[in-house]
Amino acid sequence: MSGSSQPTYRFGDYELDAAQFELRHGGAHIHVEPQVLSLMLLLAANHGRMVSKDEIIDEVWDGRIVSESAVAARIKAARKAIGDNGKDQLLIRTIHGKGFRFVGEVSISGTAPAQVIEAAPEAPAPAPPTLDGRPSIAVLPFRLAGSSGPHDIIADALPADVLMDLSRFGWLFVIARGSSFRFRAPDTDPVTVGQQLGVRYCLTGTVETFGDSVTLAVTLVDTTRGGTIWAEQYRSGLQELQKMRPEIEAQVVNALQVQIPRNEVRLARGRPMADLDAWSAMHLGLDHMYRFNLADNARAAELFAHSLERDPWSSGAMGGLSFTHFQNAFLKYAGDPAGEMELARQFAHRAVEADRLDPFAHFNVGRSLWLDGRLDDSVDWFDRAMGLAPSFAQGLYNRGLVNTMAGKAEEADRDLAMAIDLSPLDPLAYAMVSSRSLTHLQMGDLEKSAELGAKAAMMPGAHKHIELIAAFTAQLAGRQDDASKWLAKAKAADPDLRAETFFQAFPFARTAGREVIERCLKDLGL
Repeated sequence: MSGSSQPTYRFGDYELDAAQFELRHGGAHIHVEPQVLSLMLLLAANHGRMVSKDEIIDEVWDGRIVSESAVAARIKAARKAIGDNGKDQLLIRTIHGKGFRFVGEVSISGTAPAQVIEAAPEAPAPAPPTLDGRPSIAVLPFRLAGSSGPHDIIADALPADVLMDLSRFGWLFVIARGSSFRFRAPDTDPVTVGQQLGVRYCLTGTVETFGDSVTLAVTLVDTTRGGTIWAEQYRSGLQELQKMRPEIEAQVVNALQVQIPRNEVRLARGRPMADLDAWSAMHLGLDHMYRFNLADNARAAELFAHSLERDPWSSGAMGGLSFTHFQNAFLKYAGDPAGEMELARQFAHRAVEADRLDPFAHFNVGRSLWLDGRLDDSVDWFDRAMGLAPSFAQGLYNRGLVNTMAGKAEEADRDLAMAIDLSPLDPLAYAMVSSRSLTHLQMGDLEKSAELGAKAAMMPGAHKHIELIAAFTAQLAGRQDDASKWLAKAKAADPDLRAETFFQAFPFARTAGREVIERCLKDLGL
C-alpha cells in the first residue's frame, strides 16, 4: 500500500507546511518553537473538531505529565504566531475545561490518497425499535464552545428543561436524562445515539459565546437516516441569556410538537391503512384533521378510528375524534350539529380518562364546551391544559379566543400573541391571527384589526368564518372593497352563511364588542 505526501494547511495568508515543518506568512518563514508548531498542525488537521487537552498532551508531549499552564503557554504562542489572541479567538477557540478547536477556514493541498482495498459494502443499519409504535427521542446535553463563564450551566439546564416538557406528551417516548446525558462527547454522532438508545429522533445543540453575545444552535435529527429534520439558532446577550431561557425552551418544545408529527406523517403517508400501527394512524389523522375541509376531516376520523382499533386506550386518537366531531358541528359539515357536539364531548372526556396528563385531551374538553356558550367552564379546561404543558400553543390560543368572546380583550390578546410566538408554523396559526383581529376590534384599533383579519384569511387552513371576520373587520375600517371581496369568498364556501351561523360558531357574550359585530354583519346583508 503506497503512502501519502504530507499536507499543507492554508488559512488566510498563512501556510502550515507539515512536510517542511514550518509556518509561512505571505510566503515568508516564521520562526515557531517545535512544540508550538506540532500543536498548530494537530489543531489544523482537525479543524472544526474540538481537540481535547488529553489528546494534545498525547500528541505534542508524548503523553508525559505536563501542567495546565504549559498547555496554555503553547496555545498563547500559537495564537500570537498566526495573529490571533485569547480575547478574539478568531482562529483558535477555547472550549472551557475540555480543549481547543481551530475555527478558521482551512484549505488543504499536497495530499495524495492512500491506496485502499475496497471492502464489500456494509448492509444498512437496522432502524431502531419504535418503542410501542410511538415516535421516540433522546435529548442530549448541549456542547459548549467559546470562552467559559456562569452561562455554562445552560448547556445542561436548557436541554433538561426541554426533556421535562416533552415528557408530558403521551404521544412521544422520551429517553430519561440519566441515559441521554451520558452522551457528552463533542463529536457524538446522533445516528450512533439512535442505535444505542433505540430512538428515532435525537435533539442536539451547541452554546457558543463570542464577546458579550451567545448563540444557541439546536438541531433535530432523524437517527434512522441521519437527516436533519429541523434546525434553529437563537441569539442573545450574555446578560439576558438566563432571562430568555424559558422563552427559548418553549419555542424549541413547540417546534418539536410540529416537526416530529410532520415527519411521522411523511413516513406513514402512502402506506395502506392496514399496515399502519396505532401511532402512525393517529399522526396521519392529525395531518388530515388540520386541513380543515370536509373530505380531509372525514378521512381523519377514519384514521383515528383505525388507531383506536389497534390501541383502545389511545388518548390521542380519542382527542382526534373529538376534534373532528367538533369540526363537523363548528363548520356545519354534518346535518346534526347537536349530535356532533355530543360526540365531541364524549370522546374528549374519554381521552381525559385514558390519560389525565394529556394536555390535548383537556384542550378538547374545553373546545367541546364553548360552542354551548359555557365560556368560563371552557377557560377552566384550557387552564388545566396549560398547567400540564405551559408551552402548549394551541391551548394558549383557545384560551385567548374564548376570553375574546367573553370580552376580555387585553388578557386574550396577550395569550394570542404568545401562542403565535411559541408556534409560528402551527396548523392553527391562521386562527390565532384572526382571533387577534377580534381583540384589536374590541380595543378600538380598527386598522390593525382589518390588517390582521386579511392576513389570517390568506393563511393556509383559513375557512369561511375566518373570511367573514376579514370581511367585517375591513368594513369597520372603511375598506369596503376588501369587505366585499372577503364576503364573496365566505359566501362561495357557504351560500347560506348568516350572522346567526357566525354566532353559533362563536357564541360571544352580550358585550359591546358583540354589538359592534352584529351591526356590521347587518350592514353587510347578513
